[in-house]
Amino acid sequence: MTRPTPAYPLATTTWDDAEYAALQRVIESGRFTMGPLVKEFEAAFAAHFGSSFGVMVNSGSSANLIAVAAAVLDPRIDLSRGDEVIVPAVSWPTTYYPLSQYGLRPRFVDIDIDTLNLDLDLVEAAIGPRTKAIFAVNLLGNPNDFTRLRAIAERHGLVLLEDNCESLGAVHDGIAAGTAGLAGTFSSFFSHHIATMEGGVILTDDEQLYQEMISLRAHGWTRELPQDNHVHAKSGDTWEDLFRFVLPGYNVRPLEMEGALGLEQLKKVPALIEGRRRNAAYFAERFAGIEGIRTQRETGQSSWFGFSMVLEGRLAGRRRELVRAFDEAGVESRPIVAGNFARNPVIAHLDAIVPDELPAADKVDVDGLFVGNHHYPVDGGIDLVAEVAERVARSV
Repeated sequence: MTRPTPAYPLATTTWDDAEYAALQRVIESGRFTMGPLVKEFEAAFAAHFGSSFGVMVNSGSSANLIAVAAAVLDPRIDLSRGDEVIVPAVSWPTTYYPLSQYGLRPRFVDIDIDTLNLDLDLVEAAIGPRTKAIFAVNLLGNPNDFTRLRAIAERHGLVLLEDNCESLGAVHDGIAAGTAGLAGTFSSFFSHHIATMEGGVILTDDEQLYQEMISLRAHGWTRELPQDNHVHAKSGDTWEDLFRFVLPGYNVRPLEMEGALGLEQLKKVPALIEGRRRNAAYFAERFAGIEGIRTQRETGQSSWFGFSMVLEGRLAGRRRELVRAFDEAGVESRPIVAGNFARNPVIAHLDAIVPDELPAADKVDVDGLFVGNHHYPVDGGIDLVAEVAERVARSV
């Protein structure tokens, strides 16, 4: 039985004939594994966001893994097993897992209930002698206050990393999200701002870190590294250098199709972000008078991945009822990322530091949800979301 098309879906395609033509060109070329189109996309993506280097991988989750791995393995960076990394209590699992897998201890910090990003006052309070890094997350398109975040990191000598998988195109104080720290990660999964089927990108301005990530992406070998590099001296014997393994790497390479798709999608980024921001302006206007719903407060210029709602007043504790009403009306909705991640059973497997109280994250965990945003006008869909919320609120 075919599921009916929702009246207001969570995500829709950003492809047109250009993407299908790009796929066909790759098919006709016969080169499917990572090749020149991936390399071209990496350079174009980095240039678009004002960064020096880009590394494409097979997902945003892998991007987080490779960024953390490179930071730990880089001999210049003081980040070792047992060190603490500040993370927001609300994020996707793969913000946390690479830290744990490398023996780092995630230190959970509560979010700001309005921005849904790290509460920077609490970040400063959480910094201790074992704190070595901050892994900030730009949630649902909303950038952090990068000026203050950078200042905190610099004042305390901390490595700053960004999980920017939901916030491509966001900007704060002239700083593009994903470029504020040592490295920033992006996702190009179907539901995100651009789509390359699966895919992710890491940006950095640090050449040595870039070369380490290039090696880690493919088995930890030296094959893709230049003759003169910062990772390992090549022997000069081309055949032997193809099979020299120097870092404990992975195979998280993308496909050549994904590079081809990325080149076409990148051309559309300005229009895609403009469309989302236009919808956000209407969403803010439409929800301004609805009691019982707290919407996300923009920091800088959000790229509006989706529209969040935290239920208060007469709607508090009634998320399940609202979700059911949305389902009946054909409105797709989801929890705000993973809610308070510290409440997930998997936390028992992580050596994490969790404060006794995370009130904002707990509120999101119980009363938070979001609906989709799109790159084309969706005033009617936003009206439908508002009408359902108003009706449920009145039904007390």
